[in-house]
Amino acid sequence: MQELERMSPQAFHAIKKMPLIVILENVRSMHNVGSVFRTADAFRTEMILLCGYTPQPPHRDIQKTALGATETVAWKAYPEAAEAIAFAKEKGYRILAVEQTHTSVDLRSYAASKDEQLALVFGNEAVGIEQHTLALCDGAIEIPQFGTKHSFNISVSVGIVLWELFNKIKMHEESE
Repeated sequence: MQELERMSPQAFHAIKKMPLIVILENVRSMHNVGSVFRTADAFRTEMILLCGYTPQPPHRDIQKTALGATETVAWKAYPEAAEAIAFAKEKGYRILAVEQTHTSVDLRSYAASKDEQLALVFGNEAVGIEQHTLALCDGAIEIPQFGTKHSFNISVSVGIVLWELFNKIKMHEESE
């Protein structure tokens, strides 16, 4: 770690985080969950909320892709996404589904700010976010796509969205 100038887990816990919660609803793959933890660590995300049958640490298949990020990124588990959303709303977070809907906003045009607290809901790999969960969200954003497919792997989606929001709220300026 020293030679790469990476911070210790203790320093990570103490540093300011991006005001963002990732909510995973019924994500099946442990590898996807581990990858989300790793990405959340990379962008200093506040926490991850695991909902429904989304696998939870500790598990070797999650650890295999998380590479220790389950120890640095705060997380909680909830039986239902509605409970996780209620938790985030109670803390003042705006809830956005990351989903293609008739009213979703293109991620590139979403105006994020440092002062806005966001909770992003990502759904199941095959069916997306449940309709009753979508109804609880304050809005939806989507990643523009220009090919023949209309979906990304969940871990890829999390990476794209967190990178875009990280840049929009200029968290990188605080990292330097």
